[in-house]
Amino acid sequence: MSVWMCKECGYVYDPAEGDLDNNIKAGTQFEHVSDEWACPVCYAEKATFERLL
Repeated sequence: MSVWMCKECGYVYDPAEGDLDNNIKAGTQFEHVSDEWACPVCYAEKATFERLL
């Protein structure tokens, strides 16, 4: 699974952890996260993220 980073603030979305505060379960690949989701730190759009691994 790929890890993604917000280009605005550096937050890393790790699919192994998900984003439980925003109801995204562990194991959810970034591609399956809703386009409405935003960075939980700086609220940048999903399109602001770039793949790291």
